[in-house]
Amino acid sequence: MNRRLLAGLALLGLLVLLACLGALTVDLDDARPLSADVAQPPSWDNPLGTDTAGRDLAAVLVVGTLLTAKVGLLAGLIGIAVGTTLAFLAAYHGGWVDRVISFAVDVLLTVPGLLVLVVIASAWPGQMTTTLMALVIALLAWREPTRQIRAQVLVMREAGYVRMARLSGQGSLAIIFQEMMPNLMPYLGAALVSSVSAAILASVGLEALGLGPRDEPTLGMTIYWMISEGAFLRGLWWWIVEPVTILVALFVGMYLVVIGLDEFANPRLRSLK
Repeated sequence: MNRRLLAGLALLGLLVLLACLGALTVDLDDARPLSADVAQPPSWDNPLGTDTAGRDLAAVLVVGTLLTAKVGLLAGLIGIAVGTTLAFLAAYHGGWVDRVISFAVDVLLTVPGLLVLVVIASAWPGQMTTTLMALVIALLAWREPTRQIRAQVLVMREAGYVRMARLSGQGSLAIIFQEMMPNLMPYLGAALVSSVSAAILASVGLEALGLGPRDEPTLGMTIYWMISEGAFLRGLWWWIVEPVTILVALFVGMYLVVIGLDEFANPRLRSLK
């Protein structure tokens, strides 16, 4: 068994378990302002403390983890779906379709993604929601998957089993879904995790700049409130450590899963171990 993959899945599973248990044991209404005393360190009543707006950080972190995962999964799934479709259109059929799609991807990859997202997100001041943020991030989330998956499809297109399928009279859709997609699934899994990780990172970046959903306590908005309220200067260590710890665990878990899936899908990486 791949140890890195197991470690990553275990870490992500632990976060999911904590979020689910927290949703069952914590009053999620306490994530709203003025639900508790302000700026209190961890105590029996508030095990993770409170922030300067009187939010219970235990409830904030449970709700924030779920909302942040929602943004990452929605944007990542859209990015992979669009990227996979464009990659197969470009690589399998080739010709002018491949040239147009490749040119568009190459041009858009030179554009600073965060700058574009900041401009787009600024168009909805005070109206941003987690769903809208996921859609904004998904506008650029397909670029890298399109290039990476296209490279894989180009290699698979010339494989012996694909040629045999063509000679046997199978149509393009049958070859794609019956022959190529099953062999591509481990790579698509790794690409999806990478896309989700990139989407979460983009959402946290936008939220830390104050462009996130003001009414939804995502992890990024928690960091924004922490910075804007001067948690570092005021010594509110519990407000700093807790969301950062969750984000670090989340990114480390996804990184290990990506590395593990890459090793599973790539025999060359397995031979180097």
